[in-house]
Amino acid sequence: MNGVLVIDKPPVLTSHDVVAAARRTLGETKIGHTGTLDPLATGVLPLAIGRATRLVRFFAASDKDYEATIRFGFATDTYDIGGREISRTDAVPAPEHLVRALQSLTGEYLQPPPAFSAKKIGGRRAYELARNEHAVALAPAAVRVGRADLVSFSGGRAHVVLTCSAGFYVRSFAHTLGELTGTGACLEALRRTRSGEFCLDNAIPIAELSEASRVASALIPLPALLHHLPAIAVNSRGLERVAHGRGLEPGDYERWPAASPSAEWVRLLNLRGDLIGMGTPGSEPGSLHPAIVLM
Repeated sequence: MNGVLVIDKPPVLTSHDVVAAARRTLGETKIGHTGTLDPLATGVLPLAIGRATRLVRFFAASDKDYEATIRFGFATDTYDIGGREISRTDAVPAPEHLVRALQSLTGEYLQPPPAFSAKKIGGRRAYELARNEHAVALAPAAVRVGRADLVSFSGGRAHVVLTCSAGFYVRSFAHTLGELTGTGACLEALRRTRSGEFCLDNAIPIAELSEASRVASALIPLPALLHHLPAIAVNSRGLERVAHGRGLEPGDYERWPAASPSAEWVRLLNLRGDLIGMGTPGSEPGSLHPAIVLM
């Protein structure tokens, strides 16, 4: 089995739990997720299976869409509703103040990760140190927020839709909103509706992993992946070169993608349209190095 299977992750389970369940049920050992979701979160969790695991770097780097419910009036140490309360105001921001705060958190900026995260410090997970009440200092990371729109606001809860870059922490976003509004806030619920090219329309419930026909119909095959990247079709000589990891020359493929002559990555296809690898431009004009081989 080779391709991507999108799971609609339920709450409580970790991303690792979902991968383990898929390995057991499908009888596949080569399965990996393409971006962690916290146990609190639900929604789009793409699983790369078989040869598709070699493409995880492309999926993980994609933008994400979220629907978030943010609770105002108190803050927690984990920045979500399941953490230990560290401050309480029972205050609710004025709607116009909240909208200004949301607008200030769009664009590109440095975001401090939460102390309770899977990032490593000296070889140990940050959340392990935080649980043992050790001081945790994580370097801010460059993030990008394309939109942060307020959908509704009542009862001290804001429903916000977000489009953000990989590596963005919605928990940190919620905590910062609480600081900017002066009321305190934490993340109460989170649903990922899109991860790169994968969305809820592609997703199946984890319970359907045991239904072979459902899995077969939901599996996104290799040729259907990464269509936002340019592609070339290699001829028989090029096919042999790719199989041995040798560089491609202009005579090894049909033509260079005219729309993207300086593309960082190019999909390598055989004449049937199957994805056989990923290439990077070589030092000579029109040359390609098959950096990832999927044959």
